[in-house]
Amino acid sequence: MRRHRALAVIAASLILFVTQAGGQQPVHRIGVLSVTESPERMLEEGLRERGYVVGLNLQIEYRFSQGRTEQIPALVAELVAFGPEVIVAVTTPNAVAVHAAAPNIPLVFVNVGDPVAVGLVENLAHPGGNVTGFATLVPEGFVGKQLQFLKAIVPQASRIAVVVNPTNPVHRPELPRLPEIGRLLGVELFVVEAGNPDQFEKAFETAHTQGAGAINVLGDPLFFVHRAKVVGLAARYRLPAIYLNPLFVQDGGLMSYGPNAVGLLRRAGTYVDKILKGEKAGDLPVQQPTRFDLIVNLKTAEALGITIPPSILAQAEEVIE
Repeated sequence: MRRHRALAVIAASLILFVTQAGGQQPVHRIGVLSVTESPERMLEEGLRERGYVVGLNLQIEYRFSQGRTEQIPALVAELVAFGPEVIVAVTTPNAVAVHAAAPNIPLVFVNVGDPVAVGLVENLAHPGGNVTGFATLVPEGFVGKQLQFLKAIVPQASRIAVVVNPTNPVHRPELPRLPEIGRLLGVELFVVEAGNPDQFEKAFETAHTQGAGAINVLGDPLFFVHRAKVVGLAARYRLPAIYLNPLFVQDGGLMSYGPNAVGLLRRAGTYVDKILKGEKAGDLPVQQPTRFDLIVNLKTAEALGITIPPSILAQAEEVIE
């Protein structure tokens, strides 16, 4: 993998040398609105593979919301003032805010749940407008699959709580599906809400007092930023939990099931490149994940007194021991 990346850098440098030899090259401007800084440099790597290097022929202006939805409008305004040719927005709340405030600027979204349901695109094959990107959740049964894994490791659970953020527009379309998912799994599903960090404690306490045998924490920027607190609450109330992002599991959570979000960021560079070269965002089909990774933390399972079935371990991409 490192060898491939090194070759990509060399190739990018050669492209730059040839371009510069022919004259002054244009400097492209890209805005990025994300949640946190740590994984977003993968976008730069994806762009570098296509001949774009920050400081030579590329400027990138970053803004990070840190899961605070109230700050997003101001951050979007700052990016628009930068005058970008393309904006890359990571997560649903960020993408929805950019689309609403700057519909004339091409938007490439990454890690968005259901882009049709939240009004970003008309359909996945033909997005229309000025928007395209990379979805993380698929409408057909993704949350159901998470709950299926959870039920498999806690078969005695008759009730499972689902933690949602009422301010996250991608969570609302999931709620009507829960009764049918519960019927198929033979479990009663109920919702607890947390719209800010002060409500995390109440959400987990409610799940515990209402007899939840396990808990599904839906993917959300706020939950991600405060994942240490979320994981700690799951441990305190002894609730087996499943998450979207594997970093929850690395921080002590029980298990996660979701797409490789970092890989999607790298792939986003392909669409930014196409748009900079003149293609319309709305003509580029929305990409859906084709691979979902299951990550399991055996140390956390042991602490909870849970034995992970061999059938689940066999499906796991990574097992933390």
